[in-house]
Amino acid sequence: MSELLRPDLCIIGGGSAGLTVAAAAAQFGVPVVLIERGRMGGDCLNTGCVPSKTLLATGKRAQAMRDAGRFGIEPVQPRIDFAALHDRIHSVIASIAPNDSVERFTALGVRVIQDEARFVDKRTVQAGDIRIKARRFIIATGSSPAIPDIPGLSTTPYLTNDTIFELTEPVSHLIVLGAGPIGMELGQAYRRLGAQVTILDRGRPLSRMDEEAARLVRRRLEDEGIVIQTEAAVTKVESVGGRVKIRFEKGGDAMEIEGSHLLVATGRMANIDSLDLAKAKIRTTDQGIRVNKRMKTRNGSVYAIGDVTGPPQFTHLASHHAEIVLRNAVFRLRPSLDLTKVPRTLYTDPEIAEIGLTEAEARKRHRDVRILRWPYADNDRAQAEGETGGFIKILTDKNGYILGCVIAGANAGDMIPMWSLAIAKSATVGDIAGLVFPYPTLAELAKRAAITYYRPLLRKPYLQRLAAWLRKLG
Repeated sequence: MSELLRPDLCIIGGGSAGLTVAAAAAQFGVPVVLIERGRMGGDCLNTGCVPSKTLLATGKRAQAMRDAGRFGIEPVQPRIDFAALHDRIHSVIASIAPNDSVERFTALGVRVIQDEARFVDKRTVQAGDIRIKARRFIIATGSSPAIPDIPGLSTTPYLTNDTIFELTEPVSHLIVLGAGPIGMELGQAYRRLGAQVTILDRGRPLSRMDEEAARLVRRRLEDEGIVIQTEAAVTKVESVGGRVKIRFEKGGDAMEIEGSHLLVATGRMANIDSLDLAKAKIRTTDQGIRVNKRMKTRNGSVYAIGDVTGPPQFTHLASHHAEIVLRNAVFRLRPSLDLTKVPRTLYTDPEIAEIGLTEAEARKRHRDVRILRWPYADNDRAQAEGETGGFIKILTDKNGYILGCVIAGANAGDMIPMWSLAIAKSATVGDIAGLVFPYPTLAELAKRAAITYYRPLLRKPYLQRLAAWLRKLG
């Protein structure tokens, strides 16, 4: 006989979004049931952010050994122990996993069910032999690699970000399908680990990010020896003698390339197929579950958060979704999603970090948009560190209110939070220009760029006359 549970919240999915809601709600004394069919921690912990950033960190150190000559140190060609690298990636995952474990959430008072969930009707979910009738449901089932329909791909061995971190042997030539964040990050990492890398994409690399910043990253990757083929339409994939052959068309010409490994990084798709959402009267699109700005579905008892709602798909955005739902479902507040306050980040070297309106969006919404810039090359810390490739670009309206910011360069992701705060608090460039920054730091880029807002004033005749008159007063 089925067990019947009647919690306040039933969360489907134990990734970053679902776990954020579960932990917070349970600590407020809310009865919570959490259903997860796979590994706790979801994509970010097991196959996404954590392993990929560990891999990138290893590649960065290998590259530093090659580039040591400019610092007066004899450069060394690194020797990579791929089995040890594999073990390190999984040891990092294991060190974080207890925070996301069944044991921790059970101790918090969450009833964890390790099974597959499906809706029976608008107010009921079945998970194995357990039936759940909750006051509110939260779908946080995440996403999986989207596999394109390319002839021969289904019969050819390929990697995704779900499987690439299981490799324990060297990769001689990695072919990457897709020049989005996953493809560019993993492509650079494997190039720095000694592989030849070719990236193919139908459009421009990093098409959703600031075009100027994307060009900077592309140049760096190409300088490191990565071949990037844009406007390349893949027509066939096949396995030949243990290697992978890719045929593609570019500019009307038929071309082909052969490599040892193939990574498919052509986007992600929402994990919704097994949920029987139609029985719950929940609408979907080709990108995921349709929600309003409070993350609520058409079914007023059901919310959806994280990657399952479609792009943009960031772990920090999933956590923000979770905060919105907590305030709505638990405290009856009515906060809503504002994507202009959510940072967009890329962790290649150099990094890209963005917040607020893009340049195109700013020009659509505002008549007079000012663009303030400062290059990394004119920053003393960047010179000392040898990280002079990059820039900061601030978008303001005519009154100096900050509309957006793009940072392309070293540590960009660590510097963007200040601009998140500036936009959230409706700060002006004057507020930034008036801050005192420690010297020498990359953070000074913010002040230098902000001060350029006042350059046109220096050419105003009345201000020049005022300065002259004040000088005469002594």
